[in-house]
Amino acid sequence: QVHLVESGGGLVQPGGSLTLACAVSGTRFTIKSIGWYRQAAGKQRGLVALFNSIGSTTDYADSVKGRFTISRDNAKNTAYVQMNDLKPEDTAVYYCHAAVYTGIRSSADDYWGQGTQVTVSS
Repeated sequence: QVHLVESGGGLVQPGGSLTLACAVSGTRFTIKSIGWYRQAAGKQRGLVALFNSIGSTTDYADSVKGRFTISRDNAKNTAYVQMNDLKPEDTAVYYCHAAVYTGIRSSADDYWGQGTQVTVSS
């Protein structure tokens, strides 16, 4: 079993910054990728940022490129997304996601955090 625990959400003013953390725990797991998704009220969930273990490459939604940065601390089994120059349209519930290798060939299971609210408002 793999569990994701998120922290760092809250209220921030436009132009401000906020960092979210996602701590991953479990037994004998290997992460294929870990990332952040968000879902605004009445909208579908979409990718924000993704960190790929192989090659340590990253992917970002066009709307956050240049403002958000995803990183991973392997020693702490924690992923972060640093969000700068926040805008009201960034307001959403942010979810951490991890793809964890099953041990069978190259397949991976999906795990989700519970979500944390980020509100950008004056």
